[in-house]
Amino acid sequence: MKMPCLVIPLLACLCLLASRSSPAYGATTSSGLHPIILVPSYTCSTLDARLTDEYRPPPGMPWCGAMKGKGWFRLWKNYTALQDPRLMPCYADQLRLVFDHAADDYRNAPGVETRVVAFGTTRGFVDDPATKDGENLFGAPFDFRYAAAPPGQPSKVFDSDVSRLRRLVEHASSKNGGKPVILISFSFSGHLALQFLYRTPLRWRQRLVKHNLLLSRGVGGEVVLLKIFAAEDAGPSSNVLFYANTSRSFASPLTMLPSPKVFGRAPPLVVTRDKNYSAFDLTEFLADVGFSDAAARYQRRALPVTLAIRAPLVPTTCVVGVGLPTPVQLTFWDGDFGKMPQVVNADGNGDVTLKTVLAWRTVIENDPDQGYFKLVLLPNVTHNGVISDDFALKQLVEILAAVNQATS
Repeated sequence: MKMPCLVIPLLACLCLLASRSSPAYGATTSSGLHPIILVPSYTCSTLDARLTDEYRPPPGMPWCGAMKGKGWFRLWKNYTALQDPRLMPCYADQLRLVFDHAADDYRNAPGVETRVVAFGTTRGFVDDPATKDGENLFGAPFDFRYAAAPPGQPSKVFDSDVSRLRRLVEHASSKNGGKPVILISFSFSGHLALQFLYRTPLRWRQRLVKHNLLLSRGVGGEVVLLKIFAAEDAGPSSNVLFYANTSRSFASPLTMLPSPKVFGRAPPLVVTRDKNYSAFDLTEFLADVGFSDAAARYQRRALPVTLAIRAPLVPTTCVVGVGLPTPVQLTFWDGDFGKMPQVVNADGNGDVTLKTVLAWRTVIENDPDQGYFKLVLLPNVTHNGVISDDFALKQLVEILAAVNQATS
């Protein structure tokens, strides 16, 4: 049975909000609420795949090629494969990315083609689409394995996701009488939302984006991700993202590593008996835990994007939980990165530290052109609780109601 996506409680509240003032199906409205585009959380988007003749199954596992030449099938999340240990290696092999040095870009494994399911609708990340799906509520699922690259370096799939989001914004606005859209993103999907805003002309985004709502998103990355890169047993063996280092082949986790701008050189993020690692030493850290290729890509591709985070120059609200223990330092005392570390915690939402959240104020204050910005801190609300707890959902509905009433 398919497990529900974390956006479902939020989606239900958005449907209630949308139903207060919406046109008949298929109609265009010049009144009522602003259209909402929801960008789902990391790993929430559904991906299909098909295998070409080029695909070669892992050694000794010919059954992994059973779908070769049989058209599209569900790759993420494939719950049949997740429940069958025999299929787990197939699933992991077909989900992984490789870095094509000739093209200077990430791509699927040889012989694997993928597509995002039901872009433009909430069907791309939930079983039961929203009742106002495609009217004034839209979904922007994306391939969460990819991430932005700095100017001059290719990122074909991510750039395609950005282009599709731009067309969706134009479509949603046109369908709703030219009203600008409210863009809602959660956690990592804020990476796509922000990069999208950075890459659109200023006049265009200020005309077509009413508000940018970032949920559980900080400026400076997550220390907890260092545990995943360091320790092979950092996650459950039943999770395909941890199987055979699948998630470590993705571009996206590298963009979520702690930012030197936010964390500085002290205190160190990772401590061992012989060596400490600050946010300035993550290239060396990745190499020392056995990912030299990832270290080079982090230094050249991910880090410049992290350091370039800036004000989006559209009205923005950031909502994040606080008041919960959140990792800020990992200790592998004997230098054995294969073991679970001792963890030092500070304030945050369990994943994102308060320090990275407060850094938004610095980013915004440094740009006089930003205009409206509000940081909303929800006490004792977890990272995921922002889109599932009753208290948090009530706050989000109030924020959206105020955004709709705002005249500028």
